[in-house]
Amino acid sequence: MTDFLPFAESLARSAGEVLRQGIGRAEQVRSKSAAIDLVTEYDHKSEEVILRAIRESFPGHAILAEESGASPGDEYCWLVDPLDGTTNFAHAIPFFSVSIALLHHGRLLTGVVNDPMRDELFSAQAGQGASLNGRSIEVSDTAELDISLLVTGFPYDIWTAQENNLDHFAAFSLRTQGVRRLGSAALDLAYVAAGRLDGFWELKLNPWDVAAGALLVQEAGGRVTNVHGGLDFLSDTSILAANPALHHLMLQILQG
Repeated sequence: MTDFLPFAESLARSAGEVLRQGIGRAEQVRSKSAAIDLVTEYDHKSEEVILRAIRESFPGHAILAEESGASPGDEYCWLVDPLDGTTNFAHAIPFFSVSIALLHHGRLLTGVVNDPMRDELFSAQAGQGASLNGRSIEVSDTAELDISLLVTGFPYDIWTAQENNLDHFAAFSLRTQGVRRLGSAALDLAYVAAGRLDGFWELKLNPWDVAAGALLVQEAGGRVTNVHGGLDFLSDTSILAANPALHHLMLQILQG
């Protein structure tokens, strides 16, 4: 089987450079599905770099990308988020990422998350572990909620939806050292994989938001499910990722 990881890493770096040069320069900022769901011209520029390279190198592969949608193909499918953290980017807050994953027959094979502002490239290949800039990473060994540091996010319909994650946010805030809201699900997962954060959960996400980061966590020794404990987190729209000791404790609160 082809080693796709070097290709994905190079691609994520190239797209990340587009974003690094563009921060603070976005002139076309508009809302998509909700007033707080933003897209800029740099989302599209980054995606164009990624899609062009995939189509040139692997013309038969399927693609599912945030801005341009689905393109049919063979048993391989690329999941692409060209700018995860657009709201941060649009406000010139330097916390955002490029997320690229590859599925083979629906199973995660390759995952890369690039933080261009910190020059941090998180990478994973199924069965081969996870790394940060070439150095092996592992999830934390924190085993108690009261000394854990968690991270989450909120859906774009938070203003109107009954299921808006605020109840879970409150519950975890009262049981942990703290809960962060950083604005990039892909980086949230990468930080869990690197042991910087102990656990992450979120609702109403898309496959391109979490695919690469989920593989990072799995390959770093963590556990990833949906918030009900199921393994179909790519199709369920919710995710729970943590080290094995914390995962079942977090699941208990989410099911609470």
